[in-house]
Amino acid sequence: MKKVLKWIGIVLGLVIGLVLVAGFAMSLIGNSRLNKTYDFPPSDLVLPTDEASLELGKHRVESLCAGCHGQDLSGIEQWFNAGPLGTIDSANLTSGEGGVGATYTTGDFVNAIRHGIDAKGKPIFMPAVYSTSYLSDEELGAIIAYLNTLPPVDHKTNGKNFTPLAKIMFVAGMLPPLPVEVVSHETHVDSVPAGPTAEYGKYMVDTHDCRLCHGQNLNGGPFPDPTITKISPNLTPGGEVAFWSEEDFINTIRTGVTPGGRELDPEFMPWKDYAKFYDDELKAIYAYLKTVPKLPQYTE
Repeated sequence: MKKVLKWIGIVLGLVIGLVLVAGFAMSLIGNSRLNKTYDFPPSDLVLPTDEASLELGKHRVESLCAGCHGQDLSGIEQWFNAGPLGTIDSANLTSGEGGVGATYTTGDFVNAIRHGIDAKGKPIFMPAVYSTSYLSDEELGAIIAYLNTLPPVDHKTNGKNFTPLAKIMFVAGMLPPLPVEVVSHETHVDSVPAGPTAEYGKYMVDTHDCRLCHGQNLNGGPFPDPTITKISPNLTPGGEVAFWSEEDFINTIRTGVTPGGRELDPEFMPWKDYAKFYDDELKAIYAYLKTVPKLPQYTE
């Protein structure tokens, strides 16, 4: 009996040892991916200076950036806090102390927004890059031009701080890939004519995180934050939106209340940011949603 227990102990010890070695190796691989350096061809983007472009940039920043970087764009501490996985502070975009605006060139901003890397070429954990990589040269230039006009705000943030567990889960495919690993990395993106059209609606959907939260096919899905267990609703003609009129859709985004009286939770649906969209932008999104394939609600 003692020999049996001894061998059981040896086997368990070997198994535990192998698990620890594998975990350590996966943590190193994860750390390597998080610190890999990338280099993409420059876009040579020329920033506009006219008032109309700056107003467009301000408009886009209000709906795309403020939700994660704060209303003054100085960053939010523990913007992402997943306990044992670690924390992420969103960046200070201004030129104040601790802000990237003090040192970022136009090319650095392009790399961050379109490619998902910082000024040193290392990945940034900014899920919005899945969407902002689709921004046209015109709108990307307007955004950067507006960011350059921001008043400085002194606020030092701490970037990303992932635990070994997070790195292991990342390598195991249990966490989403880094944006830099999956976006298209186009050097130039053509403009789409603005207006209440399905074509422009697709552009708005592609650039504003709709697919990030509602799934690539817009029929719902898990949120990009692995700590959120909710499933987002179906936006295709197979879901509730199919029964809304254009006016219903616009009122829902403007007020955060659906035609049936259900209140949208701003923690999961940033309707307060999207409420700033122009009427034509909301009409365009509605027009596009009417054209996508009818699909059943994603359930896992």
